[in-house]
Amino acid sequence: FTVNAMALRLPSRTFVDPHSGLRDLLLQTLKTPSKPEISFSDDPLRMMRAARFTAQLGFEIEPETFDAMRSMADRIKIISAERVRDELSKLLLAKDPRPGLEILVDSGIAELVIPELPALKLEADEHHHHKDVYQHTLTVVAQAIDYEKDYGLHQDLVLRLAALFHDIGKPATKRLEPGGAVSFYHNDVVGAKLAKKRLQELKFDNDTIKAVARLVELHL
Repeated sequence: FTVNAMALRLPSRTFVDPHSGLRDLLLQTLKTPSKPEISFSDDPLRMMRAARFTAQLGFEIEPETFDAMRSMADRIKIISAERVRDELSKLLLAKDPRPGLEILVDSGIAELVIPELPALKLEADEHHHHKDVYQHTLTVVAQAIDYEKDYGLHQDLVLRLAALFHDIGKPATKRLEPGGAVSFYHNDVVGAKLAKKRLQELKFDNDTIKAVARLVELHL
């Protein structure tokens, strides 16, 4: 991104900024030095990094750059699971992951790396009928982060992954009951299995997978 494309020429200590990165830094804007299609074709993981920077830094993605992310989301498939895992972990460990998660969903990238998250948009939560489960999940992630300090935790990845995945069993267990009520029986057990499968595919370590799956299973 242009904000990463500044340099200092030595030994003269001359500031070099060929892509107006300082301007974009002051404007808190993420854009690529060249056409975004070229940049994202060179390394599609940069699309996830843009999402991560919105979470870590509070920056906004320039519209042309975001449009390229949407049109090129499918390119993320060529990136190794390990690199995707590391970028997702960095995003979740940001002070406020929500903007980054929303970017992943809105760009279509989440559909390819954590499809269980956008799938929650279609489900109505039985406790909060004014919110879908997707919005509820983003709120739970933020609440879990707020609780970290109360338990002496600091950027706890297991806790944040569990919060992100706690309701992913709901789409598969949704039932319409007599009288119009909605139930999600056994979504905790189903969600634990889905979380385990997703984390295995993303090459997380066994201890993390076991802990996250257990928390999802017990979240009720």
